Amino acid sequence: MTPGRRSSTFTRLLRHGFTDPSAAERLLDGVELAPVRDDPVLLEALGATADPDLALDGLARLLEAQPAPTARRELLDTLTAAKPLRDRLLGVLGASAALADHLARHAGDWQALVTYEPRDLHPGVEEFERGLAEATDPVSLRVAYRRCLLSIAARDVCGTIDVADTAAELADLATATLRAALAQARQAAPEDAAACRLAVIAMGKCGGHELNYVSDVDVIFVAEAADGTDEDKALRSATKLASHMMRICSETTVEGSIWPVDANLRPEGRNGPLVRTLSSHLAYYQRWAKTWEFQALLKARPVAGDAELGKAYADALGPLVWQAAERENFVADVQRMRRRVIANIPAAELDRQLKLGPGGLRDVEFAVQLLQLVHGRTDATLRSGTTLDALRALAAGGYVGREDAARLDEAYRFLRSMEHRIQLYRLRRTHLVPEAEDDLRRLGRSLGLRTDPVTSLQREWKRHAGVVRRLHEKLFYRPLLDAVAQLAPGETRLSAEAARERLVALGYADPAAALRHLEALASGVTRKAAIQRTLLPVLLGWFADSADPDAGLLNFRKVSDALGKTPWYLRLLRDEGAAAENLARVLSAGRLAPDLLMRAPEAVALLGDGDRGAGLEPRERGQLEQEVLAAVRRAENAAQGVTAARGVRRRELFRTAAADIVGSYGTETSDAEADQGALVDRVGAAVSDLTAATLAGTLRAVVREGWGDTLPTRFAIIAMGRFGGNELGYGSDADVLFVHEPQDGVAEQEAAAAANKVVAEMRRLLQLPSADPPLLIDAGLRPEGKSGPLVRTLKSYAAYYRRWSLVWESQALLRAEPVAGDADLGRRFIELIDPLRHPEAGLGEDAVREIRRLKARMESERLPRGADPKLHTKLGPGGLSDVEWTVQLLQLRHGARVPGLRTTRTRAALAAAREAGLLSAEDTAVLDEAWVLATRVRNAVMLVRGRAGDTFPTEPRELAAVGRYLGYGSGHVGDMLDAYRRTARRARTVVEQQFYADGA
Repeated sequence: MTPGRRSSTFTRLLRHGFTDPSAAERLLDGVELAPVRDDPVLLEALGATADPDLALDGLARLLEAQPAPTARRELLDTLTAAKPLRDRLLGVLGASAALADHLARHAGDWQALVTYEPRDLHPGVEEFERGLAEATDPVSLRVAYRRCLLSIAARDVCGTIDVADTAAELADLATATLRAALAQARQAAPEDAAACRLAVIAMGKCGGHELNYVSDVDVIFVAEAADGTDEDKALRSATKLASHMMRICSETTVEGSIWPVDANLRPEGRNGPLVRTLSSHLAYYQRWAKTWEFQALLKARPVAGDAELGKAYADALGPLVWQAAERENFVADVQRMRRRVIANIPAAELDRQLKLGPGGLRDVEFAVQLLQLVHGRTDATLRSGTTLDALRALAAGGYVGREDAARLDEAYRFLRSMEHRIQLYRLRRTHLVPEAEDDLRRLGRSLGLRTDPVTSLQREWKRHAGVVRRLHEKLFYRPLLDAVAQLAPGETRLSAEAARERLVALGYADPAAALRHLEALASGVTRKAAIQRTLLPVLLGWFADSADPDAGLLNFRKVSDALGKTPWYLRLLRDEGAAAENLARVLSAGRLAPDLLMRAPEAVALLGDGDRGAGLEPRERGQLEQEVLAAVRRAENAAQGVTAARGVRRRELFRTAAADIVGSYGTETSDAEADQGALVDRVGAAVSDLTAATLAGTLRAVVREGWGDTLPTRFAIIAMGRFGGNELGYGSDADVLFVHEPQDGVAEQEAAAAANKVVAEMRRLLQLPSADPPLLIDAGLRPEGKSGPLVRTLKSYAAYYRRWSLVWESQALLRAEPVAGDADLGRRFIELIDPLRHPEAGLGEDAVREIRRLKARMESERLPRGADPKLHTKLGPGGLSDVEWTVQLLQLRHGARVPGLRTTRTRAALAAAREAGLLSAEDTAVLDEAWVLATRVRNAVMLVRGRAGDTFPTEPRELAAVGRYLGYGSGHVGDMLDAYRRTARRARTVVEQQFYADGA
């Protein structure tokens, strides 16, 4: 070797893309390649492959495997003289280590790449059947299969066929292979073959004529008895043949396996029989099949076995596919299935998933199939099982915008090409983008990215995935807007009937009204209309995820009509994804939150600032009280001051309701709040703090107008019931006691008159008709109830409690807590009642019996007529009353010696009882779960109906909305009701042990 020669060759190899020039040089110096080592054409061809090092290594191994020098010479001569062979062979060797291994084992198979006739460019099933014809057993079938696969891969990597052609040829090769395997199975069991007619129906990618290099081949088997054969016997024979056929393809031999044959898409999946008759298939799909099973049937295609039976299967089941969109919750079912697929991807793989991850192949396929199922019932041109063909048909029919379809087509082709080349390397089933630099380099070069292939690959992949992510959901909604906006002349649009079909499939009960709303929102050339056309495709999807899409769209139109000319509103929705999604959730979740928002639409600004909206964080009581008191100070009179206080209350109720809805529904970037108790606690604390601040402001407004800075009597408001427990719901009244104490030198009569006037005026102003919801003050828990005075002095309370107090009043006082007015007076009131609610000696047996008697009477007398007790959240078995009375009995009996029980909060008292050993951990958990669930149901009813209720709604949409709030998807309200009954039943068992048992 002359000096410098190595250096020159080394440099040439580097220039031609070799990453290990030293190893390549050693191979070129070997005996096999010595005759062509200086051939510039060969080096150029190697440099054009995806991996020159891999291609050269494969070529050396192939030459070494040749049986004789003459065969080696023939290969080299053909390689250097025939460019088609050179490009095909080296292209395969540079892209697939697995096919290089096959060629090294079967040294003559390179001859399959020599022929270059036009008829060889696009072989079909018949050509592949001829290629497999000589295979007589599973081993020879594998060899013949890979020989055929070699020709497909060669045309693929050379660019002779595109990715769609490649997928179609792979499906045709699979069809020929299934037929060959079935023939071998029939030959091995002629009696079984004679007893039945068996058809193989391809499903999934094979059925859709878009198979990968390595993929499960999904099939369904249908069989009928041959003439004169018993049906049971025929099915047993057909099952044997089907099982044998699957093993021939799937089992590992000395030549490996071909691919798994998967029959799990059959009726009942793995639990169902492998083979059914046609009538059995039909009965299943007519009675039991789920939405996803009809979606899967979209790609069903007879491929092997009895052709007449296969056609009968397709003819019988085909019409059922196109009725699937009429099923209740059809779109929600399909979209929920897609979300479930994403949720099941391991976190470590999510960013590398080419098929299942966000912006992956499955997003395109699901979007296309969804549109096919909605519109294919009336438009037969859409009934293709092939994704790209269906996408073209959707665009041609105006069901998808042409530009969107073109961008998705390009992205899908790129992602499928990536998938093909990843699998081709090792012929292994994978959808993960590799992480190693060498693998990424080879992958990028195989896709034609020769300049900085790794960086270019990452950039192109992210770009195309981003296109899919942005478009796959809008694909369904955007044409609805185009149909009404009429902006781009010449574009084929959805017909009115097609738009109606799509809206009905989305769950809209009044599609005509929905189209009118869309037209009003999206028509025109204003900036407002342009931004709303951008937002609405996404908003429509979020509305469809609710129980009442019609209400969501109508409410959005109302808000937009009110704020559409406000620059910050459009900017908020356009630039903050969280704000738009939060708004969609809030507007379609029920009546309360939208009603609160419509009274002051500018509160929509609270929905922005971050993922769940920093604007939705509840404000502390001190902040609220400070704002309310400042508003009262600025007011000219008490009425204006209370109006301002009620305005703050309305805004904060909206903030609380919106945060509750968003936390319960979750967002695209955050799951729903898993801790149901935390949601309940947040709502209870927020509404209670807001009520306290409103009362403090109202008190200040009334006192200032009537008496200036100082009232003739000290005055305090004591919260009771749920208010005192910081457990108010959206529809709760404010249970309170009023206590006063005359100022020094003021006559008791004058002080009492002032106190009563304050109470009367507060109640009047808080209930005046206005745009803000009223706040009802309920003083029914005062001494002597409704017969007693509204306001008492502290001394009067002391005298009454000393002489007349009943055990139920001690129980009610367990939740007493000062919330407004004179803090010292409130503190002294609590000191007064502490011995009553936490008696030093506990409760006597008479008192315990009285509490139990009162509870039993309440259960029998106060339950509304006609109400289902098992679903009544307040008075029903295992409801709020059961849990609270059980907890309160423990507080009355043990509060004096267990400091933790001296709390007004139910859940805190439960925890303290557990800590003190008064309740087991299991019983505590049961009671807590029941209390939280019942409270959530009450909150849901108020959010959905806009008025309070203690039982589940009967109207189906309202009931579905309650279910959605509680985490139950469409069609699962029965599961929700069953879960409530089950939870309440367990709680009632604990209540009977702890509250009613003699030893309790």
